Amino acid sequence: MRSTETLTRAAIAEAIHRKLGLSRAESLAMVESILQHMCAALAEGENVKISGFGTFLLRDKGERVGRNPKTGIEVPITPRRVLTFRASQMLKDRIARL
Repeated sequence: MRSTETLTRAAIAEAIHRKLGLSRAESLAMVESILQHMCAALAEGENVKISGFGTFLLRDKGERVGRNPKTGIEVPITPRRVLTFRASQMLKDRIARL
């Protein structure tokens, strides 16, 4: 059965608080610091790899022609950079067991 719950920053901080005994404020600051480092690296064009979890990859997409689904008129789609996530084999294996 699938869960529709979302893992939040607060929930991660609470788990750190319970497992490591840090204060709630310290735990939340740690989570924010990690996410800030990840965002900064991605903003600088670096990929972010978390061993055993996966890799956040930046990919450049070229210009292409798209179509308006309502009118059928062709429109150009501008080049852009997109963020993708590729799960590690370890994560894929854990998810497959669920």
